[in-house]
Amino acid sequence: MVKITKEAALLYHSQGKPGKIEVVPTKPYSTQTDLSLAYSPGVAEPCLEIEKDPQTAYDYTDKGNLVAVISNGTAVLGLGDIGALSGKPVMEGKGLLFKIYAGIDVFDIEVDEKDPEKFIQAVKAIAPTFGGINLEDIKAPECFEIERRLKAELDIPVMHDDQHGTAIISSAGLINALEVAGKKIEEVKIVVNGAGASAISCTKLYVSLGARRENILMVDSKGVITSDRPSLTEEKKFFATDRRDVHTLEEAIKGADVFLGLSRGNILSQDMVRSMAASPIVFALANPTPEISYEDAMASRPDVLMSTGRSDYPNQINNVIGFPYIFRGALDTQASAINEEMKVAAVKAIAGLAKLPVPDVVNEAYHVNNFTFGPKYFIPKPVDPRLITEVSIAVAKAAMESGVARKPITDWEAYKIKLRDLMGQENKLTRQLYETAKRDPKRVVFAEGIHPNMLKAAVEAKAEGICQPILLGNEERIEKLAKELDLSLEGVEIVNLRHDREAERRERYAKILSEKRAREGANFQETNDKMFERNYFGMMMVETGDADAFITGLYTKYSNTIKVAKEVIGIQEGFKHFGTMHILNSKKGTYFVADTLINRHPDTETLTDIAKLTYNTVKFFNHTPVMAMLSYSNFGADKEGSPAKVHNAIEQMHTKYPEMIIDGEMQVNFALNKELRDSKYPFTKLFGKDVNTLVFPNLSSANATYQIIQSLSDSTQVIGPIQMGLNKPIHFTDCEASVRDIVNITAVAVIDAIVYQKKMNKE
Repeated sequence: MVKITKEAALLYHSQGKPGKIEVVPTKPYSTQTDLSLAYSPGVAEPCLEIEKDPQTAYDYTDKGNLVAVISNGTAVLGLGDIGALSGKPVMEGKGLLFKIYAGIDVFDIEVDEKDPEKFIQAVKAIAPTFGGINLEDIKAPECFEIERRLKAELDIPVMHDDQHGTAIISSAGLINALEVAGKKIEEVKIVVNGAGASAISCTKLYVSLGARRENILMVDSKGVITSDRPSLTEEKKFFATDRRDVHTLEEAIKGADVFLGLSRGNILSQDMVRSMAASPIVFALANPTPEISYEDAMASRPDVLMSTGRSDYPNQINNVIGFPYIFRGALDTQASAINEEMKVAAVKAIAGLAKLPVPDVVNEAYHVNNFTFGPKYFIPKPVDPRLITEVSIAVAKAAMESGVARKPITDWEAYKIKLRDLMGQENKLTRQLYETAKRDPKRVVFAEGIHPNMLKAAVEAKAEGICQPILLGNEERIEKLAKELDLSLEGVEIVNLRHDREAERRERYAKILSEKRAREGANFQETNDKMFERNYFGMMMVETGDADAFITGLYTKYSNTIKVAKEVIGIQEGFKHFGTMHILNSKKGTYFVADTLINRHPDTETLTDIAKLTYNTVKFFNHTPVMAMLSYSNFGADKEGSPAKVHNAIEQMHTKYPEMIIDGEMQVNFALNKELRDSKYPFTKLFGKDVNTLVFPNLSSANATYQIIQSLSDSTQVIGPIQMGLNKPIHFTDCEASVRDIVNITAVAVIDAIVYQKKMNKE
């Protein structure tokens, strides 16, 4: 995992606008008319409608998409009772997760009240504001009564996520782990270490799924909970055993099939795991230190099926897999509650998802997929984009079938499309890029190892699990810079291409390149001299298989990089040119823009190559290309200059590639405004379609466009430049590239390398 320092955490929360969330207007407000509609006098009309029918609040306000995250700060993460205000960063974080994973708006509410009755009354008083309430970080046993009362006395969904979130996700994991182990839930012996809110809720849900109470032993800080122990809470009494032959965890675990830990770190030993039944299931969920480490559990016996709460090990049980989507389904049906039927539906949807082929941003035809259902993968990953559709739909259907839905959904396909649109577009693509790259990290060469941003990016990419970085540069200077930046170079390879020890490799590369280009005037002495340059040396590492991908550009002019790439790597067969694109992730959707870097004044032939490369690259990112070739005029209105070049390119594309959805030349407003385009130019191949790909007539217009958008819009994420058309994964950055920009390009380069490798394996 990436090491999180105190300084980094405080800076993250304080830099720029303090905190992690803000309120953003959803209606126009630029004119006096807008303001009069938003407030007085226009606002009176929806107020009167709601007075007549309170249910119309869902039509005229954000109630139907608004959740309150409410806490009194008595059980904050692993920090304990730190108070309501101290817990606010956690509640804001929960709000952020609701938004980015399910498009749900959140107000975080910190109630400075420990008395359960007063707390309940405070929440009830503000409940009309919200479509749902997520209770958070409230200590046991008070949390049980608080949730029970609020669920009974309010007509909106209420869920204490600390109880039910872990219960739902771990139940899905348990169902699948039992299937992998070949066991039945009604037969297995379960040991639960911990008796807090989460442990109680998990175990109750296991019982509702078929586990037998007589097969369950629950252990708290005093030992096995037995029925003869005095002063048990009602929750503990429910799981107290009549057995008198077990008192400790060590005694309870013998012969058990399942261990659920929601307690503290390092209390389950390897010997205890070895004493369990065949194919034992170990859910060690204490954070950040599990009850037994993943390494120790796996070393204790080869047949163990292991889950933790950590993201750096397989089968992470993470509440974010559940709560955003459970509330999404509840809100969209205007449910009056989150009931057992809805929770069980979520369990089954999550469990079922793990058995399906894992998606990625690479076109499905490439089959870039290392996850298959089994011991190392029986719980979906938190970034799986299908969670919002699979879980939310299952919950919504259960709400309708169980009678708590007040707004039935009739068109499930339309609802699925709506859910996809609600995903946080600014982060969804990069999450998918990282997740795909992590499945098969490749050896990536970073040309400018001495540049602070590239060094930071290489270390971060390694920590994220995206790649195995190789830095080019003087090792002493790199190590000195890393020390200054407080960066660990563990696992990072450094290659000093000018060192004497690299002489043999330089000569080998020079010989290969001189022979490759012998008919183009190259000789060994010339190519050997070139191997002292980072771009030549780094690209030859990829060309010869000593590395899988190459990142360059922070110190190098594009013109030089382009020249070297053509010499060393070469352009893909069937093309005479290569290019680059940028991806713009905006609130309106994802757009692909080309060529943004390489071809300055393209002629018709070059534009045709750019269009074909762009088409293939958009498909690479698992989107269906709907392409407009742009100019300053529309469909032959201007017969000279760039419009004519684009016009001729379109004619060739339509003739040679009729299956491609592409048209032009056209002005950008017609490309992006479907209604305007369709009304004036109904003959186009784009009729009725939303354009997602823009091919510009020259480098100036393409480059200026993405940079203007990047500069003016804080909400639009720009990824690129992304290389299109070279034979191997060579990717570029520029001198302004941030660390995040370079890491993003690294993920793209790794995916490119994965695809290239699979292509070579097929051949």
